[in-house]
Amino acid sequence: MKAYEQGLTLLYIDVGQYGAWYLGISFFATLFLQDTYFYFLHRAFHHPKVFRWAHSGHHRSVISTPWTSFAFDLPEALTQALFFVAIVFILPLHLVTVLAILLTMTVWAVWNHLGFTITSSFFLSQWLGKWLIGPGHHGLHHRRHSQHFGLYFTFWDRLLGTQNLDRE
Repeated sequence: MKAYEQGLTLLYIDVGQYGAWYLGISFFATLFLQDTYFYFLHRAFHHPKVFRWAHSGHHRSVISTPWTSFAFDLPEALTQALFFVAIVFILPLHLVTVLAILLTMTVWAVWNHLGFTITSSFFLSQWLGKWLIGPGHHGLHHRRHSQHFGLYFTFWDRLLGTQNLDRE
C-alpha cells in the first residue's frame, strides 16, 4: 500500500488515464504474462530436487477436487504471489483489472480442479477449446506430472512439447 501511496507502482484508479479500451488489453496481457510465469515456474517445481519441498502438497490429490486448487506448499504460494507484487511495477493496471484477474485466477483454478469435465466434447474440439486449459487437461497433469504445466492456455505446452496430443 505504501508503494502505491508514494506513486511507485503503476496502479491507477482513473479509467480516463489510459482509456476504457486499455482495461481489456491490460487484462488479457496480464493473463498471458501470468500464464507464462506460471508455466515456467510450474515446470521448475516439478524438477526432482524442488518438487518435494515446493509442490508435492498440491499433487497429493491425484484425482483433484476444487479444494486442490487451494493446496499449496509455502514456497509455491510465495512465488505465485510474487507475480502480483511485481506486475503492478511493470504494467499499468487499473484496480478493477487487478480484481478481475484475481477473480479469474481463482474461478479458473477451481474449475480446472473439478476432477471432471463440464464442457461438451464439441467445445473442446473447436479452435478455442484447444487453446484453453480446463479440468480434463489439468486432470491429466495430476496423473502424469511431466505434461500440461499451463494455467490458462495450452500455448507454452504446445510450443515446448509438454502438451499431451492424445487429448486432441
